[in-house]
Amino acid sequence: MAENKIYDINEIMKMLPHRYPFLLVDRLEVEEPGVKGVGLKNLTMNELFFQGHFPNNPIMPGVLQIEAMAQTAGCVVMSADENYSEKKRSVLFMSVDGVKFRKPVRPGDQLKMHLEKIKERRNIFVFKGVSMVDDQVVSEAELTAMIVEE
Repeated sequence: MAENKIYDINEIMKMLPHRYPFLLVDRLEVEEPGVKGVGLKNLTMNELFFQGHFPNNPIMPGVLQIEAMAQTAGCVVMSADENYSEKKRSVLFMSVDGVKFRKPVRPGDQLKMHLEKIKERRNIFVFKGVSMVDDQVVSEAELTAMIVEE
């Protein structure tokens, strides 16, 4: 069995158009290109969203947890093409289903987004995502997105 491929932030920025403060994946480990991988986001008190959500009890907004999952899924899809950095493509959200938030995500946490493709039809992909902190599920969702040429 092949070893998992690790992508650093520089490679992730070649896969995704997002930049600070909206780039929510610091590292990616692809278990099976185009199918399965784990994104990682290291959270610090310096994140802009912690300043207002909530100042005395900082919690990562759920919608940003879902966005981090979506970005991870986009990277997993892009990883299937060795020439991803040469192509002008974007991954666009279509729908989110079955969202559940289990525990708050706080400064100092390391959020791990586990994504696995469950369906594919032409340029449309459906992924099941589970985000974890310290081996505990904090959020989950099913995400549908499409790849479009820019």
